[in-house]
Amino acid sequence: MMENEFPQKKIVIPGGSGYLGQYLANYFSKKGYEIFILSRNPKVQKPGIYTLLWDGKSQGDWMQIFENATAVINLSGKSVDCRYTDINRKEIITSRLLSTEAIGLAFQKSNNPPPLWINASSATYYKDTRGNEKANDEKEGKAGTGFSVNVCKQWEQSFFKFNIPNIRKIALRISFVLGNSGGALPSLIQLSKLGLGGKMGRGEQFISWIHEEDFARIIDWLITQNKIEGIINCTSPHPEKNVDFMKALRTIFHIPFSIPSPEFLIHIGSFFLRTEPELILKSRKVFPLRLLESGFQFKYPNLREALEEIAYKRN
Repeated sequence: MMENEFPQKKIVIPGGSGYLGQYLANYFSKKGYEIFILSRNPKVQKPGIYTLLWDGKSQGDWMQIFENATAVINLSGKSVDCRYTDINRKEIITSRLLSTEAIGLAFQKSNNPPPLWINASSATYYKDTRGNEKANDEKEGKAGTGFSVNVCKQWEQSFFKFNIPNIRKIALRISFVLGNSGGALPSLIQLSKLGLGGKMGRGEQFISWIHEEDFARIIDWLITQNKIEGIINCTSPHPEKNVDFMKALRTIFHIPFSIPSPEFLIHIGSFFLRTEPELILKSRKVFPLRLLESGFQFKYPNLREALEEIAYKRN
């Protein structure tokens, strides 16, 4: 595939075959971009959206797509929605480090590399923060401990080690993305309809979240703001306690009754669902200071209006 086969206005999304990648592909395609997704599982091509086979670690012809692109948005990495067995831990880490390494080499070998490289990270980087403790922002937030935090640290270190002239690098610490097509929300709605949509654990843990449209708008904003680089928290400015989050969800989706899930049941359920209780029980209280300082305006800053828009589209 030769670089001059395609127009210059394009975005490359490694690891873009999942929910977030597909949402971004459709969002930017509507704005006139050519989209190139790099994936182990190429899907049927859509007009203006192309998927290229890539194993997530090897160099190859796909590197030519970087020539004259507007941005690379790397979402590669094994899902953390699994049990943290030794095998899964290794794959979670290596899938992120190897893909980031390969993408960095592609930037270095490009004659006309994209001026912006956005690499996904996670809001779980920060420590468990509850009650009246200040939310974690990019300037004063404290790192947590444990496996998922170490994944974020290694991933970001691998990313920032590349010193490529004239390339902006942004590590996007993404919170829970809310939408109908993927992420945690559809499962939470289904659990609530089954009567299991009460508070989870003590319900005091904070949920940092972002509406899917604001998620895409943030990336669009970062493309245009050519002085922003470094760490960016991709989250709404209003994290909610789990008990309040679940109450709002039940109200918006007209679910009259749900029972709470004690912590021990979450541990048991997580075991049978082959996932980790940390995904539900850790308190993520994160604040998007740098986005707000840059002038970004959220379309859905509050949970209720975000859920109302999602419910409207769902009906």
